Amino acid sequence: MGKKLKIHAKLDIFLIIFFFIAGIGMGSVSAQKKAHYELKKVVIDPGHGGKDPGAPGDILDEKDLVLDIGLKLGQYIKQQFPEVEVIYTRKTDTFIPLFRRAEIANKNQADLFISLHINANDDHHARGTETYVMGLHKTQSNLEVAKKENAAILYEEDHTRKYEGFDPNSAESYIIFSLMQNAYLKQSLKFASSVQKNFKQVTPMKNRGVKQAGFLVLYKTSMPRVLVEAGFLSNPRQEKYLNSEQGRSHIARAIGKAFGEYKQKLESQSVMLAGDSLKENSPKNAIRFKVQVAASQNPIPLDSDYFKGHTNVEEHQTDEQYKYTIGNFQDYSQAEKMKKKLRDDFPGAFIVAFQNRTTIPVDKALSKINDQ
Repeated sequence: MGKKLKIHAKLDIFLIIFFFIAGIGMGSVSAQKKAHYELKKVVIDPGHGGKDPGAPGDILDEKDLVLDIGLKLGQYIKQQFPEVEVIYTRKTDTFIPLFRRAEIANKNQADLFISLHINANDDHHARGTETYVMGLHKTQSNLEVAKKENAAILYEEDHTRKYEGFDPNSAESYIIFSLMQNAYLKQSLKFASSVQKNFKQVTPMKNRGVKQAGFLVLYKTSMPRVLVEAGFLSNPRQEKYLNSEQGRSHIARAIGKAFGEYKQKLESQSVMLAGDSLKENSPKNAIRFKVQVAASQNPIPLDSDYFKGHTNVEEHQTDEQYKYTIGNFQDYSQAEKMKKKLRDDFPGAFIVAFQNRTTIPVDKALSKINDQ
């Protein structure tokens, strides 16, 4: 037992890094300048796919149903919020490893991650919807749901190495979540609550509430994120509803309405604080590049051992999040060199761009520089 705990302790330290890698706009605390935050990107993640069917059904399997729901949800968001970029982890019946799904969201610096699933239970009377946020399971039933969804890694080649020995069927493996950082928990809970409220209003399914459990796809995703269980395929009545065009459309619409509510509330309440390092006498429209190395719900002391002795660390804040960058460059190539150096200490370090004390996409920043 002692040896296993040491292995999992190392795994804790490794996985916690994922909570410090983030991808939404930032501003420095000390300048105290307000700017409007906009939810610009959402990742829709239809669970399972390809060789991983998920929960089996008499008509369609989980993988097929959630794919259709995901495409319908994306269409709803595009119609209602054309300014929002919708990104899918899959749009066809394709197997996507769990770490790739999180990687898609992280690399695109998404503002919200929605993983879609359908439940199953030996009790065929079990029914209703439930939405999960990342957390330590509080009940055995929550753990069982997480085990089923995390078992998708067993379809992946070399999953033992990729997930540092994590065994989705072992309760002991879930000790890794005991040290998790609750980054984005409040925002995730807000969205999850809105999803469940709209399920109750739009669909006939029972509201089973918002819950917490240790899902690997959520653990590695660095933004507000939820995992939706849109009914029970093991319940004959709900299977019939899930296999109907109307049922799937209602489910997608409920989640889409929740997205709209969450977006409106977030944007009306959010402020970003402008970068202290971008001096008042900086030229208007000046573009700067920095390397982001960490993000956390709670502030990290700048002299913390986490920053491994780096002295030029800056703290930024946006909507209950603290983010940390190193470097301040006009030249992108200099930022790229810094990023490569920093990845020895911070494997997930990435470049962020500022203009007028707010962040903009790096590709847009480079385009503007080239046009000058």
